[in-house]
Amino acid sequence: MAEQPVGEQGPGPLRQDDTAGDGVVPEPQQAGPPPGYPAYFYQWYPPRPRVVVRADLLPAVSVLATVSMLGFLVGWLWSLLAPATRRVIGRDGEDLPLSALTANQAESYHRGDALVIFLLLGLAAGLCTGLAVWFLRGRRGPVVMIAAVLGSGLGGWLAVLLGESWAAGRYPLPAKVEVLDVIRLAPVVDSQWVLLAWPLTTALMYGVMAAWNSMDDLGRRLG
Repeated sequence: MAEQPVGEQGPGPLRQDDTAGDGVVPEPQQAGPPPGYPAYFYQWYPPRPRVVVRADLLPAVSVLATVSMLGFLVGWLWSLLAPATRRVIGRDGEDLPLSALTANQAESYHRGDALVIFLLLGLAAGLCTGLAVWFLRGRRGPVVMIAAVLGSGLGGWLAVLLGESWAAGRYPLPAKVEVLDVIRLAPVVDSQWVLLAWPLTTALMYGVMAAWNSMDDLGRRLG
């Protein structure tokens, strides 16, 4: 016996309990659009998941505090990698560029080197932060992402503050200097715009992972 399409199959066999007390057989119910609506107007969409805020507040605070503590590591690495700048003491006691005595201009580039090193460390920290927070599968969503971005900004500020302090400890100034003495100045972060590298990279990494996931709930479930 050939199989019939689902829409063309007739009602099933009549059972004993299908008949009402008056002997009238009820008509079989058909799945489809309500009366008066065309079939192409009747589509079922799964309910969209809502943003969970209250349950994610405490984990978000934990994420913010943990990410900001990474600023200690970034600042320590920067204080080790950033080069010092050599200066020469002039007649009036002020430090002058070393190029005033020699034709070597490389010492003036170290200020830019320190800035680029901090920028690269911020980019690397942002990639690691965004990826690590994404793997918190049970807490995926905008609340935790915002906490990670804020923690990244706070961590960058701590990295600058602590990194410059540690660098100053590595390159202390001599107690007494004379004319034509060469001293080494500790590196500093000249521009505050590099503080945006860490939080922006965190947001970008989290957004890329969310777009690649392509699920309405971002796979927010355990197991």
